[in-house]
Amino acid sequence: MLMRTDPFRELDRLTQHLMGPGTWSRPSAMPMDAYRDGEDYVVAFDLPGVTADAIDIDVERNMLTVKAERRPAAKADDVQMELSERPLGVFSRQIVLADTLDTERIKADYDAGVLTLRIPIAERARPRKISIGVGSGRQEISG
Repeated sequence: MLMRTDPFRELDRLTQHLMGPGTWSRPSAMPMDAYRDGEDYVVAFDLPGVTADAIDIDVERNMLTVKAERRPAAKADDVQMELSERPLGVFSRQIVLADTLDTERIKADYDAGVLTLRIPIAERARPRKISIGVGSGRQEISG
């Protein structure tokens, strides 16, 4: 069996552990995927354990900003934590959107810890056929 390792993932995990949880002034990054699906540009963010009301999405000009906060679960006074590996705090990601995307019609869905944004591609950016006009024949130049 082939096992693939990613040393940068371990470095990120170690750095996040040493730096502590993200704050609003210094948020941690969140993983994402981005792809084109037909006439939409889709961006999906992994935010497990985050409630929908703790997610903030803003668009200013062509800058998309997503911020989320994972808060600690409420525990009774007699609970003693033995292991805590799930990161808490603030997570943020900024993406520069192309001018060819229609930022007025962004749709956001949150399901099973994944925030999915669907951004329609603007009509002016969609591929289209150009018809070729046929001339009325040859023209002579006299002079």
